[in-house]
Amino acid sequence: MSAVSGRTRLGLEILAAGAALGIAGDGLMRVVPWGLNALLCTTGLVAAAAWLARRHRVAVSSDAPWLAVAALLIASNFVARDSMTLRAFDTIGLVIVLAVGFLSIQGASLRGREAWHYLRAGIEAALSAWFGVLPLLGRDVTWSELPGGRLRQIRAVALGGTLAFPLLIVFGALFSSADVVFHDVVADLFRVDFGAVLGHIVLFGIFAGTSAGYLRGAMLHAAPSRALTDGDSRLALGILPVATALGLVDLLFLFFVVIQLRYLFGGVELIAGATGLTYAEYARRGFFELVTASGLVLPLLAGADWAVRNETREHQRTFRQLAIVLLLLLAVVMTSALARMRLYVGAFGLSEIRVYSTAFMLYLAGVFAWFAWTTLRGQGRRFAFGALIQGFAVLGALHLVNPDALIVGTNLARPGDERPFDGWYAASLSADAVPLLLESLPRLPGRAQCGVAAGLLTQRERLEHGDWRNWNFARSRARRLLRDQEATLRAVRCPKNGS
Repeated sequence: MSAVSGRTRLGLEILAAGAALGIAGDGLMRVVPWGLNALLCTTGLVAAAAWLARRHRVAVSSDAPWLAVAALLIASNFVARDSMTLRAFDTIGLVIVLAVGFLSIQGASLRGREAWHYLRAGIEAALSAWFGVLPLLGRDVTWSELPGGRLRQIRAVALGGTLAFPLLIVFGALFSSADVVFHDVVADLFRVDFGAVLGHIVLFGIFAGTSAGYLRGAMLHAAPSRALTDGDSRLALGILPVATALGLVDLLFLFFVVIQLRYLFGGVELIAGATGLTYAEYARRGFFELVTASGLVLPLLAGADWAVRNETREHQRTFRQLAIVLLLLLAVVMTSALARMRLYVGAFGLSEIRVYSTAFMLYLAGVFAWFAWTTLRGQGRRFAFGALIQGFAVLGALHLVNPDALIVGTNLARPGDERPFDGWYAASLSADAVPLLLESLPRLPGRAQCGVAAGLLTQRERLEHGDWRNWNFARSRARRLLRDQEATLRAVRCPKNGS
């Protein structure tokens, strides 16, 4: 009997860790909205990866510890805030941390890598999470190395039971439909909800399979033996088509900037005379288009930089000059967008999409400045890591700001004679806004007070659902406050139409 190899032992322990995470995921994550359960499952995954790496002396990179801390910090946000939009961004943040953590566990440093290295790592991590359990079971674990006897018999019985399970379900369903007596006997013997059982099996399989597959890809699939360099591929467009394309884009941006300098920054009279719109209406029409246009510039410049990477220094200098012109014009475009948002909010108030679009615009401003400081100075390998850190910083700042409370506070501060406070919209926000709404309720005019009271009563019904698994500080606090103020909310009388 041959000794069990280290690869087989690691594979078996990855399977065991995956099974434990599958049980935890099925038991915790089926309760929504996510809260404490997301933090617990993330902690379990981080702990499993750390335990396996330490136990089997996996040579992880120096980035692994801070990435583990970053994953736990992002997961802790599910316990702090209730905003659905923030939870979506937290989920994206966790996925990004796991993607770059995939490289780190393989022993590859994150610094000095191009952005497309991160993208490739994300794709590999996703593929490994979804399909990695198959090679783990079929190739990485050498089952013949395991001791014989009873263990081998148990494995054979388990395999036979797994193969028979779907057959028993299919034939049992057919026989139950064919004979009512058989159906009644089976129903008496197995008083279980097969739909619920199937749901548990599916969730367990998803969490166990993806966890084991991810860990397998990170620990049993070696990272590239050398860092890829720009010279690995000779495919390039050359300076002439790149310079032509960038030059034409520069001209278009210049044309737009000239119009912006004349109209948006020129005053109310010019806008009204040229378009027939008010200043705020003119600003409102273009903000999101300018955000989209600004976001598209980054992949354009990154792609152009990649296309001329094999060119001479003179040609690369030409590209950088055109890129600097585009970035300077883009600065005016982004200033125009932010000015539009300021006018937009002043006239129509603040909303979720306006908050997050502004945050994205500010993130882009930082990323473009970093792009100019690194890539356009010949230090492109520093760019991707810095942009990643800026993204985490913006996500953390959003949690500190508390967007839903910011929206309510900003809209409350606007003069009511310009545009009435929208109580229904404010109360439809998450539990993060509930304390401020309750505090300001007595000062609101009748119709806004009615909308807030009705919306908060509906909010209370939503907050009563759930259990300890999806506990969240903001929801717990809001639930307690709404219980205390329920009588006050129900005492609010809505004015009749027209009053």
